[in-house]
Amino acid sequence: MANSVCAVFLTDAPIGSPGQEYPAETGGVVDFWGVVRKTENGSEIAAIKYEAHRAMAEHQLQVLAEEAARRFELTQVRITHRLGAVPAGEASLLVRIGSRHRAAVFEASVWLVDELKKRVPIWKHPVFTSRSAESAAA
Repeated sequence: MANSVCAVFLTDAPIGSPGQEYPAETGGVVDFWGVVRKTENGSEIAAIKYEAHRAMAEHQLQVLAEEAARRFELTQVRITHRLGAVPAGEASLLVRIGSRHRAAVFEASVWLVDELKKRVPIWKHPVFTSRSAESAAA
């Protein structure tokens, strides 16, 4: 059964702001933006390509969102993960956590991102710039 405080999305489009809509009982909100770094393992990258087993990834994201909502007594869980090529400097992940109290939003945010990386079948492949590829070959 879906939890009405949870929403998960996989998108090929840039991630936009989720706006300022919070359930009435929410007292604290944390938005975590995962942004593609300009370097990966010391080499300059142009982008990271994200691929996923879409149906399985959506299912696992929903399971994690619902588990977080129960575990931390959250009022809101929203997870958006971008797929395809995400240029350096752009967001590949947005996690919004809402709760009655601030401590839970911080704890839940860290837990959820850590678990997402462990459990959700989304894979990343860095796309190196030509300069980085040339220096790596030298």
